[in-house]
Amino acid sequence: MSELPRSTPAAQGVDARGIDAFVAALAPMADVELHSLMVLRHGHVVAERWWHPYRPDSPHLLYSLSKSFTSTALGFAVAEGLVDLDATALSYFPEFDERVTDPRSRSIRVRHLASMASGHADDTVDQALRAGAGDLTLGLLLLPPEREPGSFFAYNQPCTNALSAIIARVSGGSLTEFLRPRLYEPLGVEQYGWWIDPLGREQGFSGLHVTTEAIAKLGQVYLDGGRWQGEQLLSAEWVAEATRAHVTTDRDEVDWSQGYGFQFWRSRHGYRGDGAYGQLMVILPEADAVVAVTSQSPDMQGVLDQMWAHLLPALTAESGPAGLWSAESEELAGPPGDGTAGEITEAAYRPGPGNAIDVLRAVRTRPGQLVVDDGMPLAVALGGPSGWTVAGPVATAYAWSGGTLLVDLIFVEGPHRLCLALDPATGTFAARWQAPPLGQAHMAKLRIPRPAG
Repeated sequence: MSELPRSTPAAQGVDARGIDAFVAALAPMADVELHSLMVLRHGHVVAERWWHPYRPDSPHLLYSLSKSFTSTALGFAVAEGLVDLDATALSYFPEFDERVTDPRSRSIRVRHLASMASGHADDTVDQALRAGAGDLTLGLLLLPPEREPGSFFAYNQPCTNALSAIIARVSGGSLTEFLRPRLYEPLGVEQYGWWIDPLGREQGFSGLHVTTEAIAKLGQVYLDGGRWQGEQLLSAEWVAEATRAHVTTDRDEVDWSQGYGFQFWRSRHGYRGDGAYGQLMVILPEADAVVAVTSQSPDMQGVLDQMWAHLLPALTAESGPAGLWSAESEELAGPPGDGTAGEITEAAYRPGPGNAIDVLRAVRTRPGQLVVDDGMPLAVALGGPSGWTVAGPVATAYAWSGGTLLVDLIFVEGPHRLCLALDPATGTFAARWQAPPLGQAHMAKLRIPRPAG
């Protein structure tokens, strides 16, 4: 059995009113939009909700929460003797030896990569891509660190990409192939896919797509010291080592200033993996709880503030009202029309003065369909003017306002919404992202990729 058991909040000592208060506190926040929420206590799901058009079976782009899955792969590799944390990164790539001459670069160890302490002063992703001609690991090693490795924290994407490259090198396969029998199959995770780097390897630092329940399951493995339903999957030593602070972090946000482990952030309470726009796996040993969130929430500190204010006390209340917490799916708001009647006809639109997306070249409509063209045309279905129409990885909703056709596209396998305003009178469109995608060139690729291997 690989399913998480379900229970009522009260049966697990949780006050459901605190879960309601947490959700209610987030609802009016301008930079917070929940897509899913799953709360576990004592290994049981006590609350779960998806905001339509997101669904329980929808894989969701994790962005940097992917790093915690890469860390887990590293833990398996260390336990199996495939990787030595105290070996230099360069030792796994002897073909780079003659090119990497800087003493600090040569002294970067695997543990430094894992703790974002390569000695570089900032994220080097763009420079490393150039220096390595698309090979981020080579590029990282060719860039001399400004500080001694191990002495300084900088959130540096190529560090995690190098971990992915090392695991691929020692295992002879992809990161996905390595994790499949060790993590995905035991946990019953059936949907997974990872963006690849220019060399065809999973990025490691971003791009993993899994469901909310998969996030919660990994969190439960860490909460239980590497065990899953009685079986020791991941060593308890790795869990303790990966989730303690190895380096101090000097950040503006309080929950990003508690130290960094091996691809995990320490928090004011417990520790977490997190990704851009509010993808969260929060592990709370003090409450024997896990919280999994997917969202479009640039204000991630605001989400954690409300979690500590409302949800954490509820998780340790040890009593509460009887009954299930409502699992009914709520619906995200669509475009704000004014009730004007209008007809969708066959028409072509070019960028207008209000367009904020330079790469979007054209938009075309016809009854029942819309095409956005950013160099790779993407056709999506348009349903009725009320509610969301879901077709594959895209959901649409539209409304008319003063003769302008407003269309929102939600890419349901990630946190992104595209807002279009089409003016039939001028044949122009304005487009904007609520939260711009990071690292993908075309809208048609904003979906789960096929697994490598």
